[in-house]
Parts: sequence; structure tokens; C-alpha cells
Amino acid sequence: MAETVVSVFGTSRARPGQPAYEFAVQVGRALAEAGFTLANGGYRGTMEASAKGAAQAGGAVVGVTCSLFKKGVANEYVTREMKTNSLDERLSTLVKLGGAFVVLPGGTGTLLELAMVWELKNKGFFETGKPIVLAGDFWRPLVDLMARDDPACVKAVAFAETPQDVAGLIREGLGV
Repeated sequence: MAETVVSVFGTSRARPGQPAYEFAVQVGRALAEAGFTLANGGYRGTMEASAKGAAQAGGAVVGVTCSLFKKGVANEYVTREMKTNSLDERLSTLVKLGGAFVVLPGGTGTLLELAMVWELKNKGFFETGKPIVLAGDFWRPLVDLMARDDPACVKAVAFAETPQDVAGLIREGLGV
């Protein structure tokens, strides 16, 4: 099977021991155990956590970093760093790399990432289905709000409660 990259988006604010961080570790592990390569922003928070989980399972991690973050150093679990020069380029790279997407809880940066992949999928701009899995229920109020204007748009995303569900929905969406 050719390498399939799953781009994972989430908060940079989560720290070890916090539920969001530990959940992201489990998501990264489940994705690597399912045979996926993980890509994310390469820094701290759930980026580090998901990379840690993937690394613990022997998986590869692509960290897409940005030179605008002067003090930013890729986390220790990144096996391949891709340096970009702008936030636009960073997001574009993560979208291009991703054969599927996992969205963990996060702030405005994660919201931007979710909005980008969701709209690209809604408009049919992906060459394949490229599943978008929302981990947990953090994004449910947003999805419900969007459904009020466009009920069909919710078909572009799926919710997963557990890390194993995340990996399972990705596999199902990709037909692997």
C-alpha cells in the first residue's frame, strides 16, 4: 500500500497530562497502528502529542513548520520536517499532503484549518473523498450552526468519539 498521509489539526496550547494532549497521543498512536503517516504543524500541544503517539507506534511524522515562528523548533517526534515561509504556505502544504484529515479541539488556527478542508471538500475540489474526521464533540456546535444554512454540508465531516473510531473512519473513508 502506498503511503497515506493523514493531516492532524489541533491546539498548540495543550500540555502533557491534560485531556486534550493525552487524547491526541492516542489518536496519533491509532493512526500509526492503522498504517498511516501523520502530518501536522510540527510544534507543541496536540501537534506534539499526536506525533508522540505515532512515534510510540513506530509511525512516521511529517512536521510542517513555519519560519515566521522565530522561536519555533520542531518537536522531537517529527521524523521529517518541511519548512515553509508563511502560514498560507504551511496550511496549503498540510492540505496537499493530507489524504485525510483529523481535527482535534483547537482555537482560531484550527478553525481556519477545518474551514479550509471542509470548504474544499464541499466544493468538490479534492481529487478523492479525503475524509474529514472531527475528534470528540468540540466542533459539534459549529457543525450544527453550519447545518442551519446548508444542511448538506454536514455530510462532508464525520464525528469520532474514540481514537480507534478516528482511525476506523479514516480507513472506511479511504476504502482501505
